[in-house]
Amino acid sequence: MSDLAGFVRDQLGHAPKDLALFERALTHPSVGKDNYQRLEFLGDRVLGLVIAEWLSERFAREMEGQLSHRLTTLVSRSACAEVGIRLGLSDRLKLGKQAMDDGAARSGNVVGDAVEALIAALYLDGGYDAAKAFVRRNWASMVDSQQAAPRHPKSLLLEWAEGHGRRPPDYEVTDQSGPPHAPRFKVRASVRGLGSAEGQGSSKQEAETAAAAALLEQLQ
Repeated sequence: MSDLAGFVRDQLGHAPKDLALFERALTHPSVGKDNYQRLEFLGDRVLGLVIAEWLSERFAREMEGQLSHRLTTLVSRSACAEVGIRLGLSDRLKLGKQAMDDGAARSGNVVGDAVEALIAALYLDGGYDAAKAFVRRNWASMVDSQQAAPRHPKSLLLEWAEGHGRRPPDYEVTDQSGPPHAPRFKVRASVRGLGSAEGQGSSKQEAETAAAAALLEQLQ
């Protein structure tokens, strides 16, 4: 952590006043009570506000549903993890021995959590504008790549089922494995009488999305 102040200035674009906030944002729960979890909770909400404000400005003619689909994609754990990987957070995380041995530094969940915690640290140390500047700079390429509002696979599968006179899809967790910081879920999506498909992910929601996408590909 000796170069933490330089990292905050160079990579986060902020001159830190309370460096302990940023050290906590990079401290995994396996280390002890003084970790990033509370900061992550706050950072998730700050990120959502910044992105929602940005999308409302940029896509002024879109309906609420379209904006919601964009928002869901941009605040997802995978989006946060992508930013964290670009920032090199895996090499800066402070981990307990067991988490280190389990490879937590390379977990998308852990890296994504740390990004949200850093957003909270920026918000607390520099105010909303500091957090906003960081998010707009690091999410710009993802926002630019959304030429059209993404459609969520679960919504598309529901529409497909209803359009073919079928009942809503069922989702069943068929397996859960892995350590607490890097769980793996396997989910089966099915439309009665037409088929089923499985998907995996680091959360139940992610696995359901992957299963829905797999079943859609199978049915179409």
